[in-house]
Amino acid sequence: MKALIVDDEHDGTSILKKMLDLNCKQVEVVGTCSNAVEGKKKIEELHPDLVFLDIQMPGMNGFEMLSKLDSKRFEVIFVTAHNQYMLQALQFSATDYLLKPIDEDRLIEAVQRAEARQQQRGDFKDIEALLYNLQKTGSPSEMKLCIPTFKGFVILKLEDIVLCEAEKNYTIVHLQNKKQIVVSRPLLEYEKILEGTSFLRVHRTFLINMQHISEYRRGEGGVVVMSNGAEVEISRRKKEIFLSKIRSAFMC
Repeated sequence: MKALIVDDEHDGTSILKKMLDLNCKQVEVVGTCSNAVEGKKKIEELHPDLVFLDIQMPGMNGFEMLSKLDSKRFEVIFVTAHNQYMLQALQFSATDYLLKPIDEDRLIEAVQRAEARQQQRGDFKDIEALLYNLQKTGSPSEMKLCIPTFKGFVILKLEDIVLCEAEKNYTIVHLQNKKQIVVSRPLLEYEKILEGTSFLRVHRTFLINMQHISEYRRGEGGVVVMSNGAEVEISRRKKEIFLSKIRSAFMC
């Protein structure tokens, strides 16, 4: 994979290049840039397979640079300091990122995922989803969720998802049109990503979209009937949280 590093911190670039040389033999760094303007020019000249892109740079930031590119046919691994809203947009878009200082193991995993995505690519709609989600930072319910599949990605509006179901280390996403998507990620990951939206974990197996609740039946924990007809048990310890959320959401 031909890689380009775009980062305004010289020391950070040097360290990342050494880490790649030592741990990721499949990556050849073909250039480094110290700002986004130079990065845009190098991308258009070199056509890299992979770009390590610093987000916070003086002048044009990494996201602005991406939005100005006519062609985005490359993998991106973002390099960033912690920013809650920014990270949420990255997570919704299923985009890889590395927090500074970069952890070696996370770097290796991110490169391996980028390599696998490159081999499966049909399009690069995940980058388009990211640029859309960045406009919605602070309003996660309006973001689009990028679901990785065995063939690439599916991009969904949250309103189209009825519930997510845990199946060992996989998650089954149940859609409004009765279709299902199997994702090789645990339910806990989606619980964290969807925090602050209309989704609530009501059972160790289920994360439901409260906008799709059709009926609630009282019981020890109770049962909710979803818009697709699925009946979901609510655990006893989640009952009060569920009822509180229902009251505040629907003024019950």
